[in-house]
Amino acid sequence: MKRCCEGVGLPCLFKGVGMASPRPPKYLLVFDFDETIINENSDDSIVRAAPGQELPERIRQSFRDGSYNEYMQRVLAYMGDQGVKMGDFKTVYENIPLSPGMPELFQFLSKNHEVFEIILISDANMFGIECALRAAGVYSLFRKIFSNPSGFDKRGYFTLGPYHSHKCLECPANMCKRKILTEYLAERAQEDVEFERVFYIGDGANDFCPSVALTSSDVAFPRKGYPMHQMAQEMEKKQPGAFQATVVAWESATEVARYLQEVLKKKC
Repeated sequence: MKRCCEGVGLPCLFKGVGMASPRPPKYLLVFDFDETIINENSDDSIVRAAPGQELPERIRQSFRDGSYNEYMQRVLAYMGDQGVKMGDFKTVYENIPLSPGMPELFQFLSKNHEVFEIILISDANMFGIECALRAAGVYSLFRKIFSNPSGFDKRGYFTLGPYHSHKCLECPANMCKRKILTEYLAERAQEDVEFERVFYIGDGANDFCPSVALTSSDVAFPRKGYPMHQMAQEMEKKQPGAFQATVVAWESATEVARYLQEVLKKKC
């Protein structure tokens, strides 16, 4: 991942001709959503809007590894058949609690928004994410959100689709977060936006895939004890040095905020 203005012929820290002031450091901060920003898996949470707050056995048994998006399409079709409407889903999403320390991290990012470009990459869905972020008052912090397309059809049924197709063998068929992140960095580079460092905050196995693509100047923030953290530890044991990014595990997002605060202090 390119980090500087190689071949441009101008110093990286300067913008335009005749401008002597260096631009502030620019970091890319990437968030996951489920069990990272929020303290639950939102796909599980919406079952609270179903009759009896549970799914029938035939739906639960239809899940197959690597096809979670298709499974959730069946879940949502069932809930639509049961008369669950947009307002019911919205209420659930708006009331999912944030993960420990996440409000404090967002307060820090609000105060330092000029330094961080913030995006979200999630295998949840756009409607649910927007509901939750707006309810938390942090939606405006995100430059871009990448998630599975969702909406409500003429019947009022909540519909869900896959984000894209890809060739990664490690990720579910509907989304490879590494592909999304690398394409985003390439797109921003074409727009003359180069990041000194990338910070990735996540928890799941699908967050491990993009974190492997990070460089030695970047930082991965896996939630302590969750699959992303376990997989990074396993890789380090089997292939020391293969996982290049610095690993900073967290139980409370205040630990992430403190680390980022130290990064900013060192730049002053």
